[in-house]
Amino acid sequence: MEYTQLGRSGLSVSRLCLGTMNFGPETSEADSHAIMDRAHEHGVNFFDTADVYGWQRGEGITENIIGRWFAQGGGRREKTVLATKLYGDMGDWPNEKRLSALHIRRAADASLRRLRTDYIDLYQMHHVDRATPWDEVWEAFTVLRQQGKVIYFGSSNFAGWHLAQAQEAARQRHFLGLVSEQSIYNLVNRFVELEVLPAARHYGIGVIPWSPLGGGLLGGVLRKQREGGGSRGTNERSLAALEKHREAIEAYEKLSADLGEDPANLGLAWLLHQEGVTAPIIGPRTAEQLDGSLRATEIKLDTDTLAKLDDLFPAPGPNGPKPAPEAYAW
Repeated sequence: MEYTQLGRSGLSVSRLCLGTMNFGPETSEADSHAIMDRAHEHGVNFFDTADVYGWQRGEGITENIIGRWFAQGGGRREKTVLATKLYGDMGDWPNEKRLSALHIRRAADASLRRLRTDYIDLYQMHHVDRATPWDEVWEAFTVLRQQGKVIYFGSSNFAGWHLAQAQEAARQRHFLGLVSEQSIYNLVNRFVELEVLPAARHYGIGVIPWSPLGGGLLGGVLRKQREGGGSRGTNERSLAALEKHREAIEAYEKLSADLGEDPANLGLAWLLHQEGVTAPIIGPRTAEQLDGSLRATEIKLDTDTLAKLDDLFPAPGPNGPKPAPEAYAW
């Protein structure tokens, strides 16, 4: 497994991040524990979760599964760079969500209890909170760091200007600020290339793509349909996306076959070739799916293949793969 630093920090993380959103709703606890053990066997040390995962409000199902895995010992916690998130609705009362100082304090303590650890390596805001001033957010996060409960902080689903706001507010407090941003990013959805990626690179923020396979569109969905296998693209929204991109997906799967690679691994490999990307989040439902994803870190794409992928899935803006404003202006 290859490792890289998370943004401008000195923290070393694997080039693939183990996403745990399926733990509980899709994957049993026993299988979830087996996947995490297998991840360590492969050298994957970067795990991502959130307090809302498990999707039963206030229960923190996925965090609890991870916590019981840590409790088994064997260096599981020490080998893991643990990332979790807060923001989502965890109860019926108004201060059980978002990013007030009160909720930050309560949410961190609740995640620590569920995860059965005394510190979080990377604590991420799951969404921007337009109603809470940055001074309040950073003051609350400073207290968590002083208490030894959190080491690094990150964001998720921020716009480029939100990253700038956050970093400039942190700078005024002589605080390290954000070291990562978790954004939706894949060949089908490249909007972050306009402003988020340039802002992240400017501020030394590592980008952690979520949904790297576009909800299954880039995972060989057409091949699976021909073979009669199941796929994630079964709901109305996914089917509409497939029809919109069918021609490109067909060509993409043919290109994958010509290269002798699985479409999912090609999609992950493309992300790993993008400047500023730290580690795409993979969400295996089985240990076998995890095993297969490791191939992505070994694939080296030449300029011709990268150009073909740009042709199939053009960057946003009429002027090609460029940041704003050059993407759409002179």
